[in-house]
Amino acid sequence: MAAEGSQEAPRQARALALARRPKLWLFPTVLCGLLAVVLSLLYMGGIVNPTGHLHRLPIALVNADRGAPPPGQPANLGTQLTKAIVAGTPDSTVDWRQVDEAGLREQLASGKVYGALVVPEDFTADVTALVAGGATKRPTVTVLTNPGLGSLGSSMAAQIAQNAAHQASQAAGRELLAAVPPASPATAAGPDTGATARLLLADPFAVATQVGHPIGSRSGLGLSAFYFTLLAVLTGFIGGNIIHNGVDGALGYSDSEIGPWHTRRPTVPINRTQTLLLKMVMTAGIMLITTSLVLLCTVGVLGMDAPHQPMLWLFAYCASLAVGLGVQAINAAFGGIGQLISMFVFIALALPSSGATVPLQAVPSFYRFLSVFEPMRQLSDGIRAILFFDARGDAGLARGWTMIAIGAVLALAFGFGMTRYYDRKGLHRWTPQPTD
Repeated sequence: MAAEGSQEAPRQARALALARRPKLWLFPTVLCGLLAVVLSLLYMGGIVNPTGHLHRLPIALVNADRGAPPPGQPANLGTQLTKAIVAGTPDSTVDWRQVDEAGLREQLASGKVYGALVVPEDFTADVTALVAGGATKRPTVTVLTNPGLGSLGSSMAAQIAQNAAHQASQAAGRELLAAVPPASPATAAGPDTGATARLLLADPFAVATQVGHPIGSRSGLGLSAFYFTLLAVLTGFIGGNIIHNGVDGALGYSDSEIGPWHTRRPTVPINRTQTLLLKMVMTAGIMLITTSLVLLCTVGVLGMDAPHQPMLWLFAYCASLAVGLGVQAINAAFGGIGQLISMFVFIALALPSSGATVPLQAVPSFYRFLSVFEPMRQLSDGIRAILFFDARGDAGLARGWTMIAIGAVLALAFGFGMTRYYDRKGLHRWTPQPTD
């Protein structure tokens, strides 16, 4: 018999015995399954078929041809070519923006177009010389790329422009061959010369591709803006959750467990509003350090091309701070599940709707809707403008600053509104401590 006053140690549970309980499996299985389904559909749904979802991708179209209209023609050949390109492309897939050369430079420099197709000023004269047999090479139209908007979007625009030019060239070739009689000067110089001339006329102009708005060689082919944005968002998201959990552990509202060491500090009586204020103040301070370290590592250590570094630091800090404040507000309002909710708000829904890797014009309409308010699109536009477009406001920087301000105000209003409501209802977090 046990000695009087002794206590029997509680019988410890066995893992395999607990694993036989179906209820223990139910909640995590359902939640993990739903998470896998939703994340799979969200992430892959935005990238599996960019050409099939193409919707009005902006590409500039420039007719610099200054030649006079050929006899019997209403306009010069450059005008006819650009009209044929626009008419031959569905409006639902490409937004051909017909501008002059000055407008083209403006559109490229502000990131408004993913590329351009330029008809040269001597286009009519060169084609006329080709028909007359006075030329031995084809005139060239130029496709310009804009890699600052991302390698995928720029390459899609280049491919579309190249295909449109080739199709227009073949269509023009059929008309030119039909108009050239067999005994024309193009064939009178001899069978070899005539065969060469008719071969040139079958596809009368060539297409050359050039970079329209160059970016630095250490810019990740235009993807450095996206990854720097991702760093800013992850810094705010992960940092906000670390601060949230750290403060709760330090104030005694959650257990602290590192390896085999487990502690539970005495609970500090503090209401929800004051707790949220503390977390937000710490977020503002710690983001100063983390943003500086991000810039030091990416620019100082890795050598990323980054003009306007003070503005880049300030924008990245405000972006991380806005995300961090949003994380604190969501966690304060929803408790333990708040980290999952903030993950969807700032990561799961934001990444596929950012337009930073796949253009928004090449994703389903659901993602274009999300891009109106999801933070990563606004932040990536701002950082892209700083890195690649001379920090121009109309390149996305002005919208980025506006959305950062709106996001910070919403986070403060929502967070403190919910905590004050809980405090007024007497829904305190602390557990009364026993007294001796």
